Amino acid sequence: MNRIFTLALVATVTSSSTVFAGTIENACNRSDRDAANRQLCGCIQDVADLTLENGDQRMAASFFSDPHRAQEIRQSDRASHESFWRRYKNFGQTAETYCRG
Repeated sequence: MNRIFTLALVATVTSSSTVFAGTIENACNRSDRDAANRQLCGCIQDVADLTLENGDQRMAASFFSDPHRAQEIRQSDRASHESFWRRYKNFGQTAETYCRG
């Protein structure tokens, strides 16, 4: 009986991580970047969850499909974009350190 419960728990956790993948993890997994893999994308999402709000994560995720959008945001004079870019830079530096393999 314990074995069945353990197998069910493992199956639930495994499927939950796929179903509940975050915005950035999904964008990363769908990207055509050679280095992208489930482990790296999951790590990047973990860092995003610690450093970025949901709206920031949605904007950052859009950079995977439209890298030029990142450049537009970085060069924007809007105060909201400037503050986002500071948070995004922190996220990027943290992800690079934390997820380095």
